[in-house]
Amino acid sequence: MRKKLFILVIGILAVALAACGSSSDSDESVVKVGTTSAEMPVWDLVKDLAEEEGIEIELVKFDDYVQPNIALDNNEIDLNAFQTVVYFDSFIEDRGLELSAVGTTSIWPMGIYSKEINDVNELQDGDQVIIPKDPTNLGRALALLEKAELLTLKEGFDGTGGVENVVDNPKNLDIVAVDAGQAARGLDDAAISVINSDMALNAGLNPTDDPIFREDSSNKAYINIIASHTDRKDEEAFNKIVEIYHSDEVSSFIEEEFGGAAIPVKEPISFLDDY
Repeated sequence: MRKKLFILVIGILAVALAACGSSSDSDESVVKVGTTSAEMPVWDLVKDLAEEEGIEIELVKFDDYVQPNIALDNNEIDLNAFQTVVYFDSFIEDRGLELSAVGTTSIWPMGIYSKEINDVNELQDGDQVIIPKDPTNLGRALALLEKAELLTLKEGFDGTGGVENVVDNPKNLDIVAVDAGQAARGLDDAAISVINSDMALNAGLNPTDDPIFREDSSNKAYINIIASHTDRKDEEAFNKIVEIYHSDEVSSFIEEEFGGAAIPVKEPISFLDDY
């Protein structure tokens, strides 16, 4: 009888300890956020502020525009924050991913850079032009080249497609598309290179002072977003992280840290519905 009672007590204790362990694991859950090198300083601050709210964030660094979405889809991370909404929408449609945008962050104006010239009007016939090759940034770069009056695109160009949309190239510019992360290296060979702000920062360039021509910050399509799995988009911790990102402290930090290379956006995600 004593033996049976002892076994029963041990069993009850084991169940109780298991329950306590499960509760502890839940309390110690970590939100893994994937972002790029350029945005790490902002997320270091968000991480500190989130800790004050009882949310532990682990940052995972990426240096390209493909792997963060793949990692999110594979549940290797819980959120990512690195991409424009138009790039995100195109990426998840092409790959059939169940991911959703949950918050806005900032806009990083794209620029035209050069080691050879100080003005786009100095370009010569046949000069080489480097642009990013991923579909969204390629279209964005072409639109910027048109704004700089270097070429003309098809009427009604919506940012999709490639150089086949160029209908007039008066200087016969040799447009070469490369991985976005390699665009800055193209400055050693090409007359100009169109570079995303975060990639410019990674290359030691100043996205405010160094471009010879720069995109303005008014286009909704190029606002960056925070993304999650669609079935987790309403999680309280995620909403709180977005709220922290939109705080005055984080906005002030972005303005000071990047000196205009990144412009904070505090709008709700619904603001991008009609971009």
